[in-house]
Amino acid sequence: MARRTGAISGPVAAGTVFALILAALGAVASRADWPVVFGTADWAVLRFTVWQALLSALLSVTFAVPVARGLARRQFKGRALLVTLLGAPFILPVIVAVLGLLVVFGRSGWISQGLGLLGLPPLSIYGLEGVVLAHVFFNMPLATRLILQGWQAIPSEQFRLTGQLGLSPWTVFRTLEWPVLRQVAPGAFALIFVLCLTSFAVALTLGGGPRATTIELAIYQAFRFDFDLGRAAILSLLQLVVAGSAAVIALWVLPPIAVQMGRDRPLQRWDARGRRQRVSDTFWITVATGFLLLPLGAIATSGLIGLGDMPRQVWHATWTSFWVATLSTGLLVALALPISIWLAQARWGGAEALTLIGLAASPLMIGTGWFILIFPFAAPADFALMATALVNAMMALPFAVRILMPAMRQVMTDYGRLSAGLGLSGFALWRIVVLPRVRGPLGFAAGLAAAMSVGDLGVVTLFADPDRVTLPLQMYRLMGSYRTDAAAGAALVLLALALAMFWICDAWGRRHAES
Repeated sequence: MARRTGAISGPVAAGTVFALILAALGAVASRADWPVVFGTADWAVLRFTVWQALLSALLSVTFAVPVARGLARRQFKGRALLVTLLGAPFILPVIVAVLGLLVVFGRSGWISQGLGLLGLPPLSIYGLEGVVLAHVFFNMPLATRLILQGWQAIPSEQFRLTGQLGLSPWTVFRTLEWPVLRQVAPGAFALIFVLCLTSFAVALTLGGGPRATTIELAIYQAFRFDFDLGRAAILSLLQLVVAGSAAVIALWVLPPIAVQMGRDRPLQRWDARGRRQRVSDTFWITVATGFLLLPLGAIATSGLIGLGDMPRQVWHATWTSFWVATLSTGLLVALALPISIWLAQARWGGAEALTLIGLAASPLMIGTGWFILIFPFAAPADFALMATALVNAMMALPFAVRILMPAMRQVMTDYGRLSAGLGLSGFALWRIVVLPRVRGPLGFAAGLAAAMSVGDLGVVTLFADPDRVTLPLQMYRLMGSYRTDAAAGAALVLLALALAMFWICDAWGRRHAES
């Protein structure tokens, strides 16, 4: 009975997502001038997009290697909290993090003020430098978690053996750590490269100009400023080809990390007892911690000062963001549950690729296509918030399905035949068997989707009018009008809202969840 339920609702949900993306792609293709001809400016945009993604991925992984090695070799108070902190940038609204980086690294930021006291020129993080800096801030923690997970999979007995043999730290690295790093690092690089290709809010706030424009930003400029739907369509197709190809390569390169069993003994690293190793690990952990905490501290400090300067529109935008994120989370759950239970019972893995279309199809491409479809019949601005909620749900779907699938597989393995024998199906099956046992990962996935939706600055920039805006867009407008204090206050409200929605959903999932 469980199989029958998943066999109907799963393909329907996946087919709905596919149809929505295909409709947007068809609309975009219909506005492109065939044969497609790319001009000099288009090739410049493509080169910058690929170049900044390569730099961002390379620096993120390079920075992450010594940080992950230090965390793998050291045990100290607050280590678990620091590892948890490495996941914070993933749910941190992009526009909020950008403002924090500006407060620390901008021309009037803390570091520039310190340089001024020494008679040195201030920093400038607009352009390629700022885009790469922001991407490293977001993705270095992700690379660190991936590499750390790989190294923690090495059984402690192997390190005990290296200690008994008296092997040097370099030999331990070459024989134990390097093989794992060689497996994990390319996959982390490819994944971060794909994420940076489709980044929009970072390029919008820190990029711009002829020499620092990504494909996503060029789509926005062609659409919003010139209303050149033909050029926007051509750029959307280019983005789909580039990001789709990179996503396929990333999925092919990124290996599954198997956690080995049998590590019942406490892990001790005899190769890390030397003074040089302690100093090196302490240095990299300290630098990474400061790099993450300084912008977060800047947001809190500046935000508290700017709370009194916020206009009334900020609170209206906060309410709008809240209900858009709530709607988006509900749509995500409605799509992710049937798709994940369907894929959990499938004996073939190709169907899972359906959920990855959202990574290849950029939100701006989807938004452009839907605008083209709606424009002849109604005012697209009337559908701005609904379109934003739906696109946010589709963008979070690949992550949610991957979070839910292991729990779904376990449920169907343990209770599938029993449920079929008892005649459980439909709503009764979900209520009695499935939902209580996937409540934990479901709450985490919902919280992740809610936080991502609250902080999204994408499709809404194409559709929105002055009267109906989300909090990230309102904050961006405050930054554009040089109302820095008010923007900082809005950033603090946005950060609190994103963290609160994530915590509420995650806490609901963990409460009374059955394993």
